[in-house]
Amino acid sequence: MSLTMHDSDLSSRLRELLSGLPDAAVPITYKQAAEALGLTPPRTIQRVAQALEAMMREDVAAGRPMLASLVVSRRGNLPRQGFFELAVELGRFPAEPAQHEAAYRQELERVMALRG
Repeated sequence: MSLTMHDSDLSSRLRELLSGLPDAAVPITYKQAAEALGLTPPRTIQRVAQALEAMMREDVAAGRPMLASLVVSRRGNLPRQGFFELAVELGRFPAEPAQHEAAYRQELERVMALRG
């Protein structure tokens, strides 16, 4: 999926939102992110997910922890499956799904340490 200029702006706005949240307020859900960004249906969650994917690519390319780790599904308190698939594709997470939750928890710790 290619990002339009608007989507690229959304990625920047989402990065700013996540960077500015107090530690006690994270992680947030995809829905909370969409609402905080003022997105309206249709496809609000999909647009957030696409912006998060763009951020993940930027962060991995720059050698930074993935700020997208701060956004989770309201069910299970983990990111959606697409997060894990892209993290594997980018070489950040192991391919073995049984190791994904532990890899996520480590990534979240790295993000939180960077925020501090």
